[in-house]
Amino acid sequence: MPELPEVETVRAGLAPALTNAVVTAVDVLDARSFKRHPGGVEDFKATIIGSKILAVVRRGKFLWMPLELPANRSGDYKLAMVGHLGMSGQMLLRTPGFADDKLTRVIIQARTADGQIVEMRFVDQRLFGSLAIDELVPTKDGMPGGYSNGIGETATGQSAWWLNLIPASAAHITRDPLDVNFDEKAVLTRFKTKNSGIKRVLLDQQTLSGIGNIYADESLWRSQLHYDQPAASLSTAKAKELLEHVREILAKAVTEGGTSFDEQYKNVNGESGYFAVSLNAYGMTGMPCKRCGTEIKRENWMNRGSHFCPKCQKLKI
Repeated sequence: MPELPEVETVRAGLAPALTNAVVTAVDVLDARSFKRHPGGVEDFKATIIGSKILAVVRRGKFLWMPLELPANRSGDYKLAMVGHLGMSGQMLLRTPGFADDKLTRVIIQARTADGQIVEMRFVDQRLFGSLAIDELVPTKDGMPGGYSNGIGETATGQSAWWLNLIPASAAHITRDPLDVNFDEKAVLTRFKTKNSGIKRVLLDQQTLSGIGNIYADESLWRSQLHYDQPAASLSTAKAKELLEHVREILAKAVTEGGTSFDEQYKNVNGESGYFAVSLNAYGMTGMPCKRCGTEIKRENWMNRGSHFCPKCQKLKI
């Protein structure tokens, strides 16, 4: 499943073209992509066609686009289009007439701020992803809902109306480690209350968001922690070290366009990320640990796998 670096790569790719673009048409090739939109296909189309996309925002693995509805349809409600990539969702930017992309489910056509026509094609192999319109609600801490690379902020301190809002469906998701408003102290406190294994805690999006299987394994390898080490057993110093490694790894993966192992994750141009060449644990089963030379092991864990070095990452009881 795409994690923070992959979703941030998509956000950064979409934003230049779609910020202040007006949606002109929606072509639905598979209605199953709207399973999270209560009103169905026609309601989605009626809401978004004619609306202006004000920004592309991300928190953790969640992506949304605040909408300015046409004057004749505006009201007290504040809305955004939410994109769930699921296991294999892609959001590709194409020009009209560009060759068909296999497994395209939805095509959203928009007129950019400079008058160009662009298509955002939602491609999804496994159909776990979706598009939906959701209401925006205030963030719990009154700070920006997510990362938008400065869009919505002004030099005078007057923020855009949507800046401190978040889709209701994502309001329970905590901030991610790359968020400037990430509350490290609160996360460290939560660690002390969790007797679950540290990997399970890292993947809990209500503890900290954006981390999935790949970057959890990489962060734990870097920190020399076993995936099943109880979170509450970590010293404050060790927990801080882990969070620092999480930040470093996520940031590096963002600069390298995320991790691609197959055709399921692509950036908006249809290109693969290359962080896979930097991996030390995930997907390295049977390869020598780059720290001690011991073979990396994979164990079944929560219907997936955990990759670790049995010498460097021993479980300490």
